[in-house]
Amino acid sequence: MKRNNLKWLILSQSSVFFASSLIFPFYILFIKNIGSSYTQFGLSYGLFGLSGALIHPLLGRLSAKVESRFFLMANSWGMAVLLLTFPHITGVYQVYIVQVLLGLFGAMQKHGEKILIADYTDSGERGRKIGSYHFWTAVFSAAAIILGGFLADFFTVHIIFYASSILYFMSGLMMKTG
Repeated sequence: MKRNNLKWLILSQSSVFFASSLIFPFYILFIKNIGSSYTQFGLSYGLFGLSGALIHPLLGRLSAKVESRFFLMANSWGMAVLLLTFPHITGVYQVYIVQVLLGLFGAMQKHGEKILIADYTDSGERGRKIGSYHFWTAVFSAAAIILGGFLADFFTVHIIFYASSILYFMSGLMMKTG
């Protein structure tokens, strides 16, 4: 059973890393076009990191009461909805709000991922299985970055956000069924 769960986790999180890598290089350019200073850019990324840090203790306490895959589903579905708003962002204050939400969802993903990897692996094989997990998620990330450039050239940057939203949504479904 653990083996099958780990396969679903790898598939789900490979989709998440693919979706996030598809948009991330272009999101930075997108933010740069909205903000007008390095201070605004720094503040927006600081809000991302701070919001993620502040929710981690709460996630730790919730872990005893909430199944860890629900953190991954919340991340996936929250990101799916949030990505639909990206093409409509027009002001730096909206970027700040999005960065806070990205930090919160990112923390949920990190927290749920780490607990499930530990739950789905046995200590004797853990290193090999975690190596396989990181291999597949990294391959999907690299492929997404390359594909994102092609998509942005042939379509628009907006299509990348919409495609990533669909991938996040599918990842949430995989965690629900897996």
